[in-house]
Amino acid sequence: MTTPVPVAVPRKGRPLEAVLERLAHVGDAGPLADDVSSTLRYEKAVTKDDLDADRGPYERLADYSDHEAPAAPEYTLLRDDRDGKPRRIVFDAATVEIGDVPVKLVGREEPFRALRTHEFALGFDSADLVLEEVVGIEREGIAELADINRRIDPRDTDVRVVTGLGDTVYHTLMATPNVLPSGTDLDRAFVADYEGPLCISPRYERLVTAVLGTDALADVDFTYPDPDQEEEAAIAETGLGVYLTVTGSTARDHGLVLGEHLFPSETVLMENRAEADPSVERVRELLVGPDLESALTV
Repeated sequence: MTTPVPVAVPRKGRPLEAVLERLAHVGDAGPLADDVSSTLRYEKAVTKDDLDADRGPYERLADYSDHEAPAAPEYTLLRDDRDGKPRRIVFDAATVEIGDVPVKLVGREEPFRALRTHEFALGFDSADLVLEEVVGIEREGIAELADINRRIDPRDTDVRVVTGLGDTVYHTLMATPNVLPSGTDLDRAFVADYEGPLCISPRYERLVTAVLGTDALADVDFTYPDPDQEEEAAIAETGLGVYLTVTGSTARDHGLVLGEHLFPSETVLMENRAEADPSVERVRELLVGPDLESALTV
């Protein structure tokens, strides 16, 4: 049997579900995707105390892993970063067929970093992490996935973004009406003319700086929500901020006006070009397929 091509994937959450949906679309992974997604949604509910499990985590883990089928998914047990550090069952590995190529999905806490250290040639992770770690900070900001590779210093990493998977939510400008004059567009130009505080999540300071650019932030001071405070509530107190939105309903509940979508927070396929070989290139081609808009690797 041909040795499977290893691909790093997230262990849980929306990015992993996006990967599984993509694999179901381009390969024969529909049953696997349903199995893993339903299992991890249940485990997330247990970890958040939304459901009470009738067995302990080790018993559930043994049940999930006790399969005779060689391609059955495997799981592992990790400490969650929530209060109390509860144990959480997450995805570990599975083998799937994509076209004529076997692929070994390997769970990693941060797949992007596993590619940076040359453990994998291919992997999936959030575009946010790429911006947080390696995208150069310049005077002008960036607005789309296609801008990412142009901002990566080739001396810093061999990893490039190939394409996005379309599971998009946006880093969005938000403001209170008293900060935004009537008839004014809440966009990058507004921020460039603005002087004062801008509320963001602390983990996104580098990302927001890369997205807006240093010129627009020349007269802006970052502020951050209190540890137990909702981001939208903190932005409402500050007057202006940037946060992720899907529908924007929570922002509107806090009296905020939604402005420009600054950058897509999306699961992306990445490649470490130094590790590429014909089998890796074949898997990359199959994963992208004809339906995604474009491959971004430059």
